[in-house]
Amino acid sequence: MINFKKAIADAIADVTNLDTKELETYIEIPPNADLGDYAFPCFKLAKSLRKAPPMIANDIKENIKVDENLIEKIEVVGGYLNIYINKQALVKTVLEEIDAKKEKFGSSDMGQGKNVVIDYSAPNIAKPFHIGHLRSTVIGGSIYKIYNFLGYNSVGINYLGDWGLQFGKVMAGISLWKDEYDFQNDEMTSILKTYIRFNKEEKEKPELTDLAREYFKRLEDGEEEIVKMWEHIREISLENYQKTYNLLNSKFDSYNGEAYYNDKMQPVVDELQEKGLLKESQGAHVVDLEEYGMPPCIIITSAGTTIYATRDLASLKERIKKYNFDKAIYVVGNEQQLHFKQVFKVLELMGYEEYSKNCVHVPFGLVVDKDGEKIGSRKGNSVFLEDILNEAIDKVRTIIEEKNPNLEDKEEIAKKVGVGAIIFNDLSNSRIKDEIFDWDMILNFQGETGPYIQYIYVRTKSLLEKAGYIPEFKDVNIGKITEKAEIEIIKLLYKFNIIIQNAAEKNEPSILARYLIDLSQSFSSFYNDNKIITEDKELQNARLYLTYSVGTVLKTGVELLGMEMPNKM
Repeated sequence: MINFKKAIADAIADVTNLDTKELETYIEIPPNADLGDYAFPCFKLAKSLRKAPPMIANDIKENIKVDENLIEKIEVVGGYLNIYINKQALVKTVLEEIDAKKEKFGSSDMGQGKNVVIDYSAPNIAKPFHIGHLRSTVIGGSIYKIYNFLGYNSVGINYLGDWGLQFGKVMAGISLWKDEYDFQNDEMTSILKTYIRFNKEEKEKPELTDLAREYFKRLEDGEEEIVKMWEHIREISLENYQKTYNLLNSKFDSYNGEAYYNDKMQPVVDELQEKGLLKESQGAHVVDLEEYGMPPCIIITSAGTTIYATRDLASLKERIKKYNFDKAIYVVGNEQQLHFKQVFKVLELMGYEEYSKNCVHVPFGLVVDKDGEKIGSRKGNSVFLEDILNEAIDKVRTIIEEKNPNLEDKEEIAKKVGVGAIIFNDLSNSRIKDEIFDWDMILNFQGETGPYIQYIYVRTKSLLEKAGYIPEFKDVNIGKITEKAEIEIIKLLYKFNIIIQNAAEKNEPSILARYLIDLSQSFSSFYNDNKIITEDKELQNARLYLTYSVGTVLKTGVELLGMEMPNKM
């Protein structure tokens, strides 16, 4: 596809003798299409060229040599060059690329040969999947897919919470009350009830805490029976989580959790000691980070135990060795920002700067209700993600029964729309903000929602079905695509790869989600104002191919978010 920004930068470089790559970064997209497709601010050249910006702009315009097949005209407005690209060149390059790449349109090989390790989801085993892990799961899952689409080798890691005193409590509870719960038919729920009961009763019976410590010590010591029980609980938990992961289209390449690093922490402690980084502080062993504006990073507590930072350093060293990553991304909530700053700084001080500089914490806000309260708080709203996903599916099924009871494949459509609505609600706004969970907003088929995008996609499908064919590109007269609304759609399609790159660069799926809303709204406006099935067959072919192109990009885009498209609604 033609890179118009580069072509403009090359032409300006020929006149100014300045660096093309630098000039390309200056080029902007005006807020109003009447001001051109691109704008070049000459203010940034005033110092190096020692001229007033309007004079620079006029000089460039007078001397620039542009390919008229690419650039329609250039106007000077103050210190700006407003550049209008050739609309037919734009239409041709976009539709040719879609014809060549189909559902791979927007992809690239920019990440070829590079590994990106993405740590996300990370629920605590022995408990059902909590809604608190929804955001990490869907944000991380989308980042995983986006990087893959750009040619990187994404490695999804589910760093399970599968170690600690909580398992001593679960196993002690099972040994005490195994006959009081239905472990045979509903094992996951029974495990949870046991854990909740243990936590409640130990407040009145301190001896239960001692029993939990005893069971966990037996696990740490590798007692065969206890290890088998722990492995079984872990397996049952993963089986339970997999149902939710299947609904969310989440994929992982590793489930190595906290337990995996038990024998890998001492070498980290030894290395820190050898490199003179460990200091004793109030009985604990820490890495002093005062000169970097941070509190000390605790490696060994005053009780002599390792801590989260120790495990994260061990996991980073393992990931360096196993994946030789070009980037390591941690999709973990806002509250862990200081923790990761400390861990990444300690990794750098250990001599792994080449890797530490490419470690990224991707923080996100909470899931809150429409009143701003954290979901699962004192209001008693549902906290288990599987329950919420099933509720979304049920609500969509009810809407279908009311509006289109004869629809085929109702169950499959309800699943795709219901789950898609939950995913899109999470990803449609900046991840740093709290996600507002409001059923009326989430399932709105007219608002800026997942169901709205799915509805527009289904409309593109029905138009093509009504016509009875998708035109071959060779039969499309691109000269028929001239309406302002059509050109706006083409401009949006042209931006697809740029949007995906921006989403990857900022680890921000909302950039893609907002783009899909813009494309859907743009097509809706075009469809409402223009006939697509017409007596003019050349015009019909052109508009049908544009319709096909929009549908293709919408489908690819939502799949990168983790959603699925229904064929009917």
